[in-house]
Amino acid sequence: MPDLEDADLFDGAAIAFDLDGTLVDTAPDLLRALNAVIIPRGLVAVELSAVRAMVGRGARALLERAHDSQGRTLEGADAAVAEFIDIYAADICAHSQVFDGVEATLDWLRTRGSRLSVCTNKPSVLSDALMAETGLAGYFDRIIGPDRTTAKKPAPDHLLESLGGGYARAALVGDSEPDVASAAAAGLPSIVMSYGYSERPADSLGADRVIHSFSDVPLALAELWRAKT
Repeated sequence: MPDLEDADLFDGAAIAFDLDGTLVDTAPDLLRALNAVIIPRGLVAVELSAVRAMVGRGARALLERAHDSQGRTLEGADAAVAEFIDIYAADICAHSQVFDGVEATLDWLRTRGSRLSVCTNKPSVLSDALMAETGLAGYFDRIIGPDRTTAKKPAPDHLLESLGGGYARAALVGDSEPDVASAAAAGLPSIVMSYGYSERPADSLGADRVIHSFSDVPLALAELWRAKT
């Protein structure tokens, strides 16, 4: 972790994090559940490299994109989503892994007085389970999925409700277009992880910073907040 001269910037700050592709590499388990649903429906199995560009807007969107990519229309969407969630939740962390540097960085931020939250389009019941399985839950004051907010990302409501009130500084750390758009709509800076799940290249999303290692989050935040003082 950096030895920042202005580490006091983090005291009283609120930082929201996306989950899939930002904190945890969940693509292998999402792929497992996705293929279990679509193959019996006559689709070809999706490859891991393809699913990384389909994640970020929720389970229904993931299923719709898998169908669209093969020239098919998702029928019986509610049943398909329910089946996907059941399969995924049954072994939610079979192959998922926390990205390098996440735990040490979260610990650094908390010990310097930052309030941390999760702002994700993943259903809350799945987010809660995944955070518990990975051991990350204790770092966060709140985990806000789409069903715990008035309007999900890219709406600003989702981010603002995740952050809570009374913060000195704030930002969103994510990996995709909905993250950047939500932060911009809320008038807050965004940081994008280049390794995440995005339909477009990370450097084309319009984030205030694109970084390649989670360990660089504190330095990037300090640079952004310092520029505003």
